[in-house]
Amino acid sequence: MLKKRIRHIQRYRDIVYAFTRYGFGYVMNELGLIDLLSVPKKLSTEGNMTIKSKTTGERLRLFLEELGPTFIKIGQIVSTRPDVIPSEIIQELEKLQDQVPHFPFAEVKQIIEQEFEQPIEESFAEFSEFPLAAASIGQVHYASLLSGERVAVKVQRPNIQHMIETDLEILQDLARLAESRLEWAVRYQIREIVSELAQSIRQELDYENEGRNTERIARQFKDNPKVTIPKINWDYTTSKVLTMEYIEGIKLNETEKLERDGYDKKILAERVVHTVFQQILLDGFFHGDPHPGNILALPGDVIAFLDFGIVGRLTNQMKSHIASFMIALMNQNTDEVVRTITNMGLVPEDVNLVKLKADVDQLRDKYISISFSEMKAGQAVNELFSVAYRHRIQIPTDLTILGKTLLTIEGIVEKLDPDLSIIKVAEPFGKQIVKDRLKPKNVAEKVWNHLFEYSEIMNEFPKTVKDFTSIMKKGKVRVEISTPELDDFLKKLNKISNQFSFSIVLLSFSIVMVGVIIGASLAGQTSVLLTKVPLVEIGFGLGTLMSLLLIFSIFRSGRF
Repeated sequence: MLKKRIRHIQRYRDIVYAFTRYGFGYVMNELGLIDLLSVPKKLSTEGNMTIKSKTTGERLRLFLEELGPTFIKIGQIVSTRPDVIPSEIIQELEKLQDQVPHFPFAEVKQIIEQEFEQPIEESFAEFSEFPLAAASIGQVHYASLLSGERVAVKVQRPNIQHMIETDLEILQDLARLAESRLEWAVRYQIREIVSELAQSIRQELDYENEGRNTERIARQFKDNPKVTIPKINWDYTTSKVLTMEYIEGIKLNETEKLERDGYDKKILAERVVHTVFQQILLDGFFHGDPHPGNILALPGDVIAFLDFGIVGRLTNQMKSHIASFMIALMNQNTDEVVRTITNMGLVPEDVNLVKLKADVDQLRDKYISISFSEMKAGQAVNELFSVAYRHRIQIPTDLTILGKTLLTIEGIVEKLDPDLSIIKVAEPFGKQIVKDRLKPKNVAEKVWNHLFEYSEIMNEFPKTVKDFTSIMKKGKVRVEISTPELDDFLKKLNKISNQFSFSIVLLSFSIVMVGVIIGASLAGQTSVLLTKVPLVEIGFGLGTLMSLLLIFSIFRSGRF
């Protein structure tokens, strides 16, 4: 860890200085980095009224933008996590822009020639020096191949991988340090979050991975002439250069152009929703960033999807959870919604089910007053994730990408056709999933999978019993049962049992006294001796002492 800090000392300073400048210096101070890196006191935001007057979300957005591509990407990814980040901060993170000045064509030419190991003229008949678009990780140029085919070429920024890897290494270092010093960092599993972010960014850096994602989406719509996905030219694609079919169209948020060129916005809206739900609920592999710039309208009301650097993946189980949630919400079934939430994510052991159900009831009541046609799927899913966040239930990343995707699509559709109900379009897909559950083939497959799991369990059972027996012999078995709802009942039961014990002690004490008195009277003596030892008096004294101790302990417990 120390070697990493020394190797990246200047970048450490940049990051720690930015934390301090935007009002987050207390985090670095708790990690011991303020003194270690000798951060000047003048960087404190106490003297910067402009920064101090901004909200936490605004300061966080400016902080990420200043630190560059890695942190901008992190902010964009985190903005899809309502289960981790409060909504007011997400609203600011959604404003993050990674539009940056393009890098010179000389560097573009050098990268292409290094990747293809030949002069650019031998790869392309034409290559535009000015990019069509520039972002933090790369930029896109128009070009044509020697065959005359028109293509779009995405070229990665020079040295961007090294820069991002350095930042990710530092962030993982800071996450380890935070979990070793801060209780909240352990509670929210900061290291795991940083690892997920690092994985997402590294996938986006690999243009070959984006090419494979593009082809997988294309296979979903191979028989649908109304949906176009750009073809990948693998002969001119590497991890740093992606060459694909050039598609020219109108962005879906350019409504005036769409009207002027005679496009039917209602058809476009329904087509977008239908294709997105096919990706999500039927194929389980969907575009993770379908903003208006990534969806184009082509002649004939055809739609084209672009840029598959971020995608979401849903297992059959996840698709079933989404369908169950929508159906449970429609049926106002709180228990089923809670069951869906717990099945979706990792539920902490100390979750308060009573409060969780109360929050779900509140969410359900909100949607009771909304007609079926007015319900927004993205909003409902993200509000569900917000409930999960409040109860520290961790939702899988792919499901949060789903929530973000639905919200983005709803924003596009609202401009194209405000009267279109996304839920209504999604209803047939949800019903199809429910029907698929009951198909004999699927039921048999599910039963078979369970039988396979059970057979594995049975195979491991002898070993498990042996290990458990070994632990019992060593006296290391510990059983904890916690039922918060029974606390009051158990306290009352404890109080009653103590009162009952007190009564028995008094009764026993009375019987002993009566027995001693009667025995002494019949014997005509005041003491019973055995080998000159007053046994009755000693026993009476010990009984009295034990009774007093028991009574004292009951009163002291406060449960009498």
